[in-house]
Amino acid sequence: METYFDPRDTRCKTPFGAAKCGTEVRFALSDDAFCGCELLVYREFAAAEDVCPLPPAEGGFAGTYTVPGEGELCWYVFRLTRWDGTVSYLGKNGLRPDRDGAARWQLTVYEDTATPDWFGRGVTYQIFPDRFHRTGLPDVSGMVGHRWLHESWDDQPVFRPDENGQITNRDFFGGSLAGITAKLDYLQRLSVTTLYLNPIFEAASNHRYDTADYRAIDPLLGDEEDFRTLCREAHKRGMRVLLDGVFNHTGSRSRYFNADGFYPELGAAQSQSSPYYGWYSFHPWPTDYDAWWGVKTLPAVNEQQPDYRRFIFEDEDSVVRRWLRCGADGWRLDVADELPDDFIAGIRRAMEGEKPDAYLLGEVWEDGSNKIAYSQRRRYLLGRETHGLMNYPLRTALLRWLGGGDAADFRDSMETLRAHYPPAAFYGAMNFLGTHDTPRILTLLGADHVPAAKEERAAYALSHAQLARGKARLRLAGMLLYGFPGSPTLFYGDEAGMQGFEDPLNRGTFPWGREDAALLDFFRTLGRLRTQHLSLQEGSLAYVYAQGGGLVIAREHEGETTLIALNAGDETLTLTLPWGASIASDALTGQQFLAASGQLRVSLPPLDGLMLI
Repeated sequence: METYFDPRDTRCKTPFGAAKCGTEVRFALSDDAFCGCELLVYREFAAAEDVCPLPPAEGGFAGTYTVPGEGELCWYVFRLTRWDGTVSYLGKNGLRPDRDGAARWQLTVYEDTATPDWFGRGVTYQIFPDRFHRTGLPDVSGMVGHRWLHESWDDQPVFRPDENGQITNRDFFGGSLAGITAKLDYLQRLSVTTLYLNPIFEAASNHRYDTADYRAIDPLLGDEEDFRTLCREAHKRGMRVLLDGVFNHTGSRSRYFNADGFYPELGAAQSQSSPYYGWYSFHPWPTDYDAWWGVKTLPAVNEQQPDYRRFIFEDEDSVVRRWLRCGADGWRLDVADELPDDFIAGIRRAMEGEKPDAYLLGEVWEDGSNKIAYSQRRRYLLGRETHGLMNYPLRTALLRWLGGGDAADFRDSMETLRAHYPPAAFYGAMNFLGTHDTPRILTLLGADHVPAAKEERAAYALSHAQLARGKARLRLAGMLLYGFPGSPTLFYGDEAGMQGFEDPLNRGTFPWGREDAALLDFFRTLGRLRTQHLSLQEGSLAYVYAQGGGLVIAREHEGETTLIALNAGDETLTLTLPWGASIASDALTGQQFLAASGQLRVSLPPLDGLMLI
């Protein structure tokens, strides 16, 4: 008998995936070649190892391991002893004669702290505030940043460098908080339950990731009362509001750094006696300083500086607490991997003290359970920091599959993530197809190539054939997005057919009155289905089929089953699927299928799919 262990097989490891602190995990190996077995568990944060003997059991070895009583990242292999006393080690890469050669499996141990479930169950809509909707032509004079306004809403964002070779992002279109409020009914028809707003605080640039004043709404967006009104009206419609917290850096043109002297008080760049001088690290003052990725308009903040910590989250009137009191329901942490663990934990404590059901989301582009940033293993998901993370791994795996990859690779990537994440974090992830940091999803799925020159990329528009292909693939992506655990998230305008390559080409204005009607109706339907079916919100996840272009997942909850069957390939795919009822209906088209003997036979044309209920 070949030695067999698969941590995703519940016959080998129970429970599946991450484990709560202090609980028992059962391990079992199938084997007849060895006489002894030990589980070797290395606890990374404690820098200690546990040796757990696994007694002989029918067909191999089995036993339990009690995981640590606090959040921990564990790594394990098995030590197997033969009758002649020789030893081998079993790891992810099979049997190895030496321990160092055996690749270790991961076991995440998490504290079972309260995680609000409202975020992961519902639909999120991301808004770049300057480009969503304006109610009139504002006056930009006298504002920080030497701004100018596009009179025409249909203009293209400025993408050409200035005389200094820089794209300053000083062109504005005048979208506002009142404009968002005016479109809440539109968002409600999309079944949106969470509004995720890119930064809304005063800043010199149109993206506002260069915060100038954390305590003031950018005047082009409105004022504090406009924000309170947006939150009140959103709450009336069952929506929550998630703010973007940019706490790793400020803007150089800010009240705190004040490089251009716009603000009346002395900033760190003007005087070493400034109350904000200690926030920054100079080498030497005033011209050389730490900045985010070396971008001098984004001076980095020292997050260990006591005054800064009090300002952001420790004081009763801290930034984090203040805006929760004004109506916000959570925070998304920009560049979370550049914030110290204790800083993130402090934000979480402040949020729980102010609004216990507030949600804390982190921007992490990789598997956040084992992320190393700046030579430090991070603790995002161990129970005291973020509730959930942005799911870039899902987007990466989905695009690879839609681009001609194997559905088995998508399944394996997501099952690895599910095994590593605490269940609440997996079901509370922000799942998306695109953001302000990525090209438009329709462009990516439809384009044959990416033009080399930015001028060409700026002028690029999908041909009729490319658009048809892109929309067909987008339908598949949307069905999977809305059917997968975690919050399906739309970047504003994706539902309307917006196109564009990278920043700022992906940040055009919403095409009010020119929406792609078919796409819009499709995403409205997906939103309704997500709202109506608990199986899609919190049901179990199983892969029924994953091969080549074909992918079928099953979501089940209290007797309700939904099957999402997708064909991203170039040929018709015929599948026999398990189905307990006599009839299945495609929730998107109403088409019905007859089942017999617990099985359902369906044929999927290329780039087509079904959501069977």
